Amino acid sequence: MATGLLALLDDVTTIADDLATLADDVSMLADDVSTLTVAATKKTTGLVTDDMAVTAEQTLGLAGDREIPVVLKIARGSLFNKFVLLSPGALLLDAVAPWAIGPLLMAGGWFLTFEGVEKILHRFLHADDHDEDHARRPALAKTDPVAYENKRVSGAIRTDLILSAEIVAITLATVTDADFVTKAAVLYGVSFIITLGVYGIVAGLVKLDDLGAALVRRGTGTVGLGKAILKGTPYLMRTISWVGTIAMLVVGGHILMEGIAPLEHVVHDLVHHAPAWAQGVVAYVLDAVVGAAFGLLAVGIIATGIPGRLWAMTPWGGEEAEDGAH
Repeated sequence: MATGLLALLDDVTTIADDLATLADDVSMLADDVSTLTVAATKKTTGLVTDDMAVTAEQTLGLAGDREIPVVLKIARGSLFNKFVLLSPGALLLDAVAPWAIGPLLMAGGWFLTFEGVEKILHRFLHADDHDEDHARRPALAKTDPVAYENKRVSGAIRTDLILSAEIVAITLATVTDADFVTKAAVLYGVSFIITLGVYGIVAGLVKLDDLGAALVRRGTGTVGLGKAILKGTPYLMRTISWVGTIAMLVVGGHILMEGIAPLEHVVHDLVHHAPAWAQGVVAYVLDAVVGAAFGLLAVGIIATGIPGRLWAMTPWGGEEAEDGAH
């Protein structure tokens, strides 16, 4: 009986030791996931800014009571993009063909620089068309508000898919040496944090004008603040839009720079020779310059019409051409 009791106590001790070891492992995993999630989130900040600017722009022309519902629809679409399509796809790609992640990241970086340069050129070369489109939006929203809202939502979700793909790719590149569980936890953690942050901020931005109007109606000492908010909100939205566009150049340029060893050495040498207090700024400027150069190259290649002709030679391109003819 005593022997059995001692054996039982020994088993309990063993189980307690196993539980303690498991707790330590879980704690270490949580620390790794937390550290890598923070690192990946920092690297995707530029894309987050652009995502926020694009989403806020999609709410222009909507009725005030439809702004938040539209933001929530886009947020749900963004979560679907990240949770159902991109994160599982990234994990599968990492398991089956990890060598493809680098080239895909480079292709995504080049696409970002192209998008950034194209936006800047469009704003300067087609400013009248851009303003006219913004002027038409309220009229279109009144003519068929449901169709207009659906168009805004679908357009924002399509754009989000591209930006989310790059966010997932950058995140995956940050955790290449981690185990599968850590990779999955970081991917889904970053996806959730970024989606919550982006659309939470956008929800606040689209309601700034309502806040300003409410302060003006309140009267007394809040009128001045309300008018300032009403006057400043359009400028704030334009600033966010410009910051998001420049961020695309910085992020895309940095990805391309890191993937091209000779270029990386040159940029690092230039940053190293800058004064210590200015190295951070110099690094961002050089990333933007590299992004602008590659973006202009992409715009130039597309302007030749060669990519379009090559695409037309494919079965998919041929089908589109036939549809267009009909």
